[in-house]
Amino acid sequence: MRNATAVKSAYEELGFPDADKMLLKAQLAMKIAEIVRLRGWSQQQAAKVLGLTQPKLSKMLRGQFRGMSEMRMMECLVRLGCGVKIVIGRRREKGARVEVLAA
Repeated sequence: MRNATAVKSAYEELGFPDADKMLLKAQLAMKIAEIVRLRGWSQQQAAKVLGLTQPKLSKMLRGQFRGMSEMRMMECLVRLGCGVKIVIGRRREKGARVEVLAA
C-alpha cells in the first residue's frame, strides 16, 4: 500500500497560520460569486440582497475577506436562497478539517 500525500491548499503552502479558515472563506466566496454571476446581477444588486455595501462585496469577491466572518458569509448564502448545513462528524485519522460541499 502506498502512502497518500496530503494535498495542501495555497494558503497552507504560503504559510498562513489560519490556512484552514482562509480556505473555507475562499470556498464560500466562490459559491457566492457563482450564484451572483448565474443570476446576472451587478455587484450593486447583489450587495443590496446580501445586506452589504458594494465595496465590501467587491473585496470579498476578490478574495479580500479577512474582515468578514465565516458566519456572515454563510448568512449571505442563506439570503441567496441556499440552505447551509453544518455537519459534525468523527475526527479522521489525518486530522479534522472544515469543508464546503455545494449541492
